[in-house]
Amino acid sequence: MSVEVLDAATIFNFVEDEEAFNVSICDRFANLDTDHDGLLSYAEMLKELQSLRVFETHFGIDVKPDPGELAHVYDSLFMQFDHDSNGTVDLEEFKGETKEMMLAMANGMGFLPVQMVLEEDSFLKKAVDRESITTRVTTI
Repeated sequence: MSVEVLDAATIFNFVEDEEAFNVSICDRFANLDTDHDGLLSYAEMLKELQSLRVFETHFGIDVKPDPGELAHVYDSLFMQFDHDSNGTVDLEEFKGETKEMMLAMANGMGFLPVQMVLEEDSFLKKAVDRESITTRVTTI
């Protein structure tokens, strides 16, 4: 994990950079698709859903949620990705929903910088890394 400063523009620019965004999406999808069938089952998606950390923490300490409530939240999130309700998520569904979630997050952040703790392989960390590289290249 690392502490990073980002704003909505960091996320918007990452999503709009089709090459960087698609590479990240395809890599994450391939890592989640453990049986290599080109589809993500609920079990395969569960790790990704858990990484979203949808529950509050109190002063940085996780609060233990009710297991039933947690299962309901993960079921609902999976259904949001599974656009055609066939019980699996294909690459296009994964890409589309991830993009929507990232844009919603950016819209909610505004343009003031925010300091966040990010997992090293998260999409937000990839957005920050992309911005760092882009900034370095343009200043050289």
